[in-house]
Amino acid sequence: MILVMQLPSALSFLIDEAIGLSGAEAFLTALGTKLVADGLPLAGGALTQAAPHPIIARRTWLWRADTGRVVEAMGFGPAMPAEQANVGRDWLAGLGATIVEENFVSATAAASDGTVLGWAVTRPLSASESVLLRETARFAAAPLAVLAARSTLAALLETYLGRRSAAQVLAGRLRREPGETIRAALLYADLRGFTALSEETPPQEVVAVLDAWFDRIAGAVHAFGGEVLKFIGDGVLAIFPIGERDAAAACDAALRSIAAARAGMDHLDRARAAEDLAPLQFGAALHVGEMLWGNIGTADRLDFTAIGPAVNLVSRLEGLCRPLGRPVLLSGAFAAETTQPLMPLGEHRLRGIAVPCAVFAPRE
Repeated sequence: MILVMQLPSALSFLIDEAIGLSGAEAFLTALGTKLVADGLPLAGGALTQAAPHPIIARRTWLWRADTGRVVEAMGFGPAMPAEQANVGRDWLAGLGATIVEENFVSATAAASDGTVLGWAVTRPLSASESVLLRETARFAAAPLAVLAARSTLAALLETYLGRRSAAQVLAGRLRREPGETIRAALLYADLRGFTALSEETPPQEVVAVLDAWFDRIAGAVHAFGGEVLKFIGDGVLAIFPIGERDAAAACDAALRSIAAARAGMDHLDRARAAEDLAPLQFGAALHVGEMLWGNIGTADRLDFTAIGPAVNLVSRLEGLCRPLGRPVLLSGAFAAETTQPLMPLGEHRLRGIAVPCAVFAPRE
């Protein structure tokens, strides 16, 4: 006769299911729920992991047993593991419950550095309940390591490829293929006189200028719901997709992002003037249309690239900013969709574009 010992549901979950979850939030919610089902008097739980991100240093998920809800706290500076644990410990203490100190167990032996899991309980634990929590911390190390690795991969891909391309790579699209057609408000912008600047300025200072420029233009794009697709030298190609919001909303958001970028560059130029540095001028163009976004390249070296008449037009339109003496130009297609007041500048031929383009500028 074979006796089968039934594991607590929390440990069974960690062995059989946890590795397939979507992320740390789902992990903490499911594990806390299982522990409550096993009879543990939990008030809440906290999970902290290091975040491989250019800005965010660590992320902490905080789970309440009474509501089942999770909130997230982010850390933006370097911190030692003990300081990371304090984020969750302080929050758990605020629940008015007893913190189970020994279960702020670092899972660094099997997971990423800085992973900390902790709980708070509403009454003292029995010996068997304490054993279960200790075993939970031990069994959690392996799935947490997998979740941390997935999070690292996703963060790295988004950092270097952007959100849209990262999602495609994570979905396994690693072959040359047509890709997706995107209807969007397109934005193309680049710095004026960058070639001369790069010839006359030490490379480290050139990089600092590019970083400052990209912070302002890309930051403004993201603030208004857009997405940067490409950094091209000193240029930026961004989109404000049409779908979840209509064309007018997308175009208005694109215009507002340009206004925000100009304000940011004005502030930067004042700081540069205080150091006897020349101002940084830029030009920007906006258009509405469809573009093809997909894998292009050799069989074993691919890049996500935007192609199509709309991309060609917005980049050529930006080239008119200097001859027309305008920092921002809009196509007729864009002007037909936006609700913002505009100034017509007539029709102009664009290099490589067969049909003349009606050109507009924002009213200052």
